[in-house]
Amino acid sequence: MTTYSAARLQGISVFVQAVDAGSFTAAGLRMGLSKSAVGKSVATLERRLGTRLLDRTTRRLALTVEGAEFYQVCRRILAELDEAESHAASRRQEPAGVLRVSLPVAFGQRWVMPILVALAQRHSGLQLDVSFTDRAVDLLEENIDLAVRLGTLAESSSLSARALGHQRSVICAAPAYLAARGVPQDIADLTAHDCVTFGRQGHALPWSTPGPDGTVVRHRIQGRHRISDGEALRSALLAGLGIGEATTWLVAEELRSGELVGVISEDSLQSGPIHAIWPTTRDLAPKVRAAVDALVDAFLPVPPWEDSPPVAP
Repeated sequence: MTTYSAARLQGISVFVQAVDAGSFTAAGLRMGLSKSAVGKSVATLERRLGTRLLDRTTRRLALTVEGAEFYQVCRRILAELDEAESHAASRRQEPAGVLRVSLPVAFGQRWVMPILVALAQRHSGLQLDVSFTDRAVDLLEENIDLAVRLGTLAESSSLSARALGHQRSVICAAPAYLAARGVPQDIADLTAHDCVTFGRQGHALPWSTPGPDGTVVRHRIQGRHRISDGEALRSALLAGLGIGEATTWLVAEELRSGELVGVISEDSLQSGPIHAIWPTTRDLAPKVRAAVDALVDAFLPVPPWEDSPPVAP
């Protein structure tokens, strides 16, 4: 049997990362290496194989014909190695190793991070590597073990998912604002009010109210203010900047304390599902299984932020 040194396997891994990242610099950032170290590793691999794998330009890397063939084989080998390691790790009952997690910013900080911290405290061998972003990261491309997603998921054969419940939204405002400007009774009344909308990619998301037949009616609101961050939206509403729609997980404490009050509808409405997602593997690693189980235990059947919000008189 051929003996494979660590350096030999490292060279293959660096080559694949360079192709996936599109440059030696980006690959180095992913792997914690310098640009020159990545370049030297690829050059050593080419010398050992006796063929050129990449054509370098100042702007990008391009695979040669031989490089493209070698890349496909290397990707398959590394994927099978990852699966073998995952299979071996699944035999261990104790969650251990680095758990790489991607979380939405506000929701992740408020509700998921405390669960992960408690999980790490219970398992001394577990190491957390948590990143926060509201974009939909590519778990396979960015080597993420687990992510939490808000909203409807796109279909994917490479990802598995576990439902964690639903978001709910409520139209609300600070009592001081309502005392000064009056309490709107329906959506039409909002034309006389300052509205604070949540923006995404330059557009304000619609607000929702219950329809007469139990359906959900979407409304395009012309807001005076548009804010693209959940915590900033919450702060604006608390400051009395206007009326806004917010998820109950974001303003649950303020609704309970009376710092914010629901208006127009007495009921909060479902505004999208919450899921935990992870790359599909034959055997789920204990660290991922433990994290998913902890999230399910915390959020189901009733999430901790759910409560009946007070409604303005």
